[in-house]
Amino acid sequence: MNLFDLDGKVAVVTGGAKGIGAATARLLCEAGARVEVLDIERGCDVADEAAVKTAFARIGAIDILVNNAGRAIRKPAVELPKADWDAVMELNVTATFLCSRLAHPYMKRRGGGAIVNLASIMGLSGGIFPNASYMASKGAVVNLTRALALEWAEDNIRVNAVAPTFVRTDFTAPIFSNPQVLETVMSHTPLRRLPEVDDIAAAILYLCSPAARCVTGITLPVDSGYLAR
Repeated sequence: MNLFDLDGKVAVVTGGAKGIGAATARLLCEAGARVEVLDIERGCDVADEAAVKTAFARIGAIDILVNNAGRAIRKPAVELPKADWDAVMELNVTATFLCSRLAHPYMKRRGGGAIVNLASIMGLSGGIFPNASYMASKGAVVNLTRALALEWAEDNIRVNAVAPTFVRTDFTAPIFSNPQVLETVMSHTPLRRLPEVDDIAAAILYLCSPAARCVTGITLPVDSGYLAR
C-alpha cells in the first residue's frame, strides 16, 4: 500500500498560483489527486464567500483543502493602520475559516477529508521582526485548526496545519534580498539552511495522505530548528 497515494481524490489549493501553493498543487497532482487551484490571479478571491461557493459548486467534490492563501504587511504595531490589520486578518484567518466551513459538507458527503492550513512559526513564537498583524493571524490559524479538528472529527475530517519558517517566496523577498537581515534569520536557524517551497509542500502532502490518517489538530513546524531554540 502506498501511504501517500491520493488517486481519486479531489484537492483544492487556495493561493495556488505561485510559491508554496503552486509547489503543493504540483505535488498533490503527482500523488494522483485532481487539483483545483483557487487564486485571485485566476479570478477567485477566497475572502469572498459567494465566489468560493460558486467555485466549490463548479468543482463538485472535495476531499482535500489546503488553505494556503495569505498576506503579510510588515510594519511596527504603532505604524499599522486598521485597514492593513483588517486586510491581513481577512485573508489569513477569515478566508481560512470560510473555505473550511464551505468545504465541510462536500467532505462529509464523501465520508471524510483532510484540511491543511498554512500557519507559521510566527504563530507559535514572538518572531524576530515587527509583524504584529501576521503573527496574530497565524496564531489564530493554529487555534482554529485545533477547534475544527475537534468539531469535525466525528465526520472523519482531519484538520491540521503546517508552520513554515522563512521560505523564499514573494512574501519574504525583502528578507532574502538583504544580507544583514538574512543573517539575522540564519542566526535563529540551527540547521543553517532554510526550507524551499517543496519542503513545505512535502509536509502538506503527508498531512493530506493516508499516512497521516490518525493525525489531526496538530501544527507541524517545518522550521530548520527555529522553534527548538
